[in-house]
Amino acid sequence: MQRSIRFLSILSISILSILFFNAEYISVKEIDKNTADTYNIKALKIPSNLTFSGEKVPTNRDDVKERMDRELLVNTYWQSNGLLLIKRAHKYFPVIEPLLEKYGIPNDFKYLAVAESGLQNNTSSAGASGFWQFLKSSAREYGLEVNSNVDERYNLEKATKVAADYLKKSKDRFGSWTLAAAAYNAGNSRIAKNLQKQQVDNYYDLLLNTETSRYIFRIVALKEVLSNPKKYGFEFQDEDLYRLAKTKVVTVDTVITNIASFAKGFNINYKELKLYNPWLRENKLNNKSRKLYEIKIPIK
Repeated sequence: MQRSIRFLSILSISILSILFFNAEYISVKEIDKNTADTYNIKALKIPSNLTFSGEKVPTNRDDVKERMDRELLVNTYWQSNGLLLIKRAHKYFPVIEPLLEKYGIPNDFKYLAVAESGLQNNTSSAGASGFWQFLKSSAREYGLEVNSNVDERYNLEKATKVAADYLKKSKDRFGSWTLAAAAYNAGNSRIAKNLQKQQVDNYYDLLLNTETSRYIFRIVALKEVLSNPKKYGFEFQDEDLYRLAKTKVVTVDTVITNIASFAKGFNINYKELKLYNPWLRENKLNNKSRKLYEIKIPIK
């Protein structure tokens, strides 16, 4: 009896050892197969016809080609981020595009908003906020209301108009949309000083800080990938894309003492109202000056 038990124990251990070895062997082979056979990281061909706002990117120059290659690779192989940007662009570009056209700004500047914020109401470490990433001082200078109660940097329509005003002034100053975009990142004075110091007249001949040196190339890469997602390996169905719900506008020129209660009056909740009006920063609207505000109400 004891011999039988001992034999069965040895047999069980042997079987388990064989299974474990085979499982480990199969697992290693499967990993090798998955990485080598189903995932290929390919070098990209740099398109020769890349432009930004009608201005050609000189990819025939070696330094320009290398910098463009870097941004295309980053935005192609950071797949999760790329797919999220494609989905958000489908949601927000229909809002941004007609505003850029209305204010006389080339359509390509919608990709500047992507580069700035990823089409999210982010706040940077420097305190820049909203889709267009304005600092408080710049926003106030261009007429946006910014305080603890109302922050219009988070109002996409108003912030887009301010971005357009800034870009038009930069274009008038430098004579180039590419330099205007660079100035959006580095500031007009810094671009002007560098142009004078280095005795050049265009972005591609300037030696700038790392962020601004990458800035235009990143925007152009985002334009290329988001305009041709299938070409760069992004697969999705129309139903996978994000959409902005329909809304109606309610005008208010009085104090709102409780926004949660105000939202209930339209059969929505506090969260829903704030999602469509992120510029409302508290659970009240002070409005001592009796200013006219437009509040979006989602239509269910």
